[in-house]
Amino acid sequence: MSFPVTLEDVNEAHERIAKHIHRTPVFTCETIDNIVQRNVFFKAENLQKTGSFKPRGALNSILKLKEENSNVAGVVTHSSGNHGMAVAWAARKAGIPCTVVVARGTPEVKIQAIKGYGADLVICEPSPTSRVETCDLIAKEKGYFIVHSYDSYNTIAGQGTMAVEFLEEVPELDAILVAISGGGMTAGVAVAAKAIKPNIKIFAVEAYGKELEPCLKANTRLWRNPPQFIDTIAEGIRIQQVGHKTFPIVCELVEKQVFTVTDDEMVEAMKFTWQRMKLMIEASSAAGVHAVMSEQMRQLDPSLKNIGVILCGGNVDVNNLPW
Repeated sequence: MSFPVTLEDVNEAHERIAKHIHRTPVFTCETIDNIVQRNVFFKAENLQKTGSFKPRGALNSILKLKEENSNVAGVVTHSSGNHGMAVAWAARKAGIPCTVVVARGTPEVKIQAIKGYGADLVICEPSPTSRVETCDLIAKEKGYFIVHSYDSYNTIAGQGTMAVEFLEEVPELDAILVAISGGGMTAGVAVAAKAIKPNIKIFAVEAYGKELEPCLKANTRLWRNPPQFIDTIAEGIRIQQVGHKTFPIVCELVEKQVFTVTDDEMVEAMKFTWQRMKLMIEASSAAGVHAVMSEQMRQLDPSLKNIGVILCGGNVDVNNLPW
């Protein structure tokens, strides 16, 4: 099956953004290896520009937009926080105006960062529908281009660049665990990784309440409309429905078995990572850490010896910790 995003698109994105972003390091932890009885490698996107993987997709989208449209009035996006920060940073880097829409209740640390990168901030009601409608209205009124956080092929290609780096750094990877919200990172990682290494397995890690596995097994969208947020401490992965552009890619390339993580399990994994690995991660990243240490992982095919985990973000409000 062919997809609108290819490894060539990902490689072009990597060439476009590489000089502006960090090539994030890979960490290991013997304690986790001993628990899992496998070799686990953590791609530390929590150490990326703006504190998450999001600048990869945001910058690729904006720079490609400027290549194709020399007179860009500005960009607008809606976000749970990390993507908004990334778009604000990327827009400033590209020298164009930016507006970011966030839902009421977005962590203050992310709101202040968005403002710090020079973007105009608009706060809307806490629902996916309100975010989309507010963003669309601003785009229409100002003539701005929308930079989507996940449901855009340019965003997907940008996110796939982390898989290219990961497999250059650890070519023996047998599987990669990716936290999933709208699916941009999961789709991008899957497209790139499977093109480079067809036998590699990509596993999605979800917050409890997403109910992705039945959708993957049925190969159809079983979620009820209108779209909802999951009730979770991990605001970075609280979108229940996978995007319409990302879903077909995820269905085709990602394993049908999904790792589901509760809030309590994310808290436990956050504390473990802070204390034992000395890495500050947010709850969305902790979902992957818990998944790789879980009984479900221990029951996987033992031939999957080398497991990659994406630490997708590290933007934590230290004055309002989830515990």
